[in-house]
Amino acid sequence: MIDFIVRGGIVMWFIVALALVATAIIIERLLYLRRISKDENKLFKYAKTSLQQGHFQEALAICDNNLSPFSTLLKAGIENKDQPESLQKEMIRDAASQEEPKLQRGLWWLGSICTIAPLLGLLGTVTGTMRAFGVLGKFGAVSDPTTLASGVSEALITTVGGIVVAVPTTLFYNYFVTKVNMILNNLESQVNTLVQSINASIGGASTKDPSGGK
Repeated sequence: MIDFIVRGGIVMWFIVALALVATAIIIERLLYLRRISKDENKLFKYAKTSLQQGHFQEALAICDNNLSPFSTLLKAGIENKDQPESLQKEMIRDAASQEEPKLQRGLWWLGSICTIAPLLGLLGTVTGTMRAFGVLGKFGAVSDPTTLASGVSEALITTVGGIVVAVPTTLFYNYFVTKVNMILNNLESQVNTLVQSINASIGGASTKDPSGGK
């Protein structure tokens, strides 16, 4: 493997560096999305029970222990539960917009690698071909075919390397973009539901208060 990279020349090392960066981002994003998905499932279960019972402090404590973007929305809704409904929705939407950069972290780099890797492969193809023709131009007839083959090999290896890095990176990039858009759309649709749940909990707590019945 190392020999394959070495024969690709200096351009190939840049392609390998891009591959390592892309791999690190992909692994981090997969773990992050998996973690927040699990946290959201737990949060829905416990927060629903707490809101139904009017235990807002307990719901806030649950939010602090969860990384799901929904926990940020729920926390904003509870903290502004005494505000008018329109203001509650506005504050929750603001909280949702602040989650977008967290969800999209690293995607700019993946998108850039999708574009840069094939271009570096093309650059290696050009430099390798130039080196091969340079040998022909210098010696006219090449007595040692390996001298010419090294330039051709560099051209082909960098082309393959750029494509091999770009294809899976593009697939994961498109997956992450789609996943993030789904999460953001889901957060937007949860705003009204969240406000209604909080207000219903407040209304239920008021009817149970003896002083509220007078």
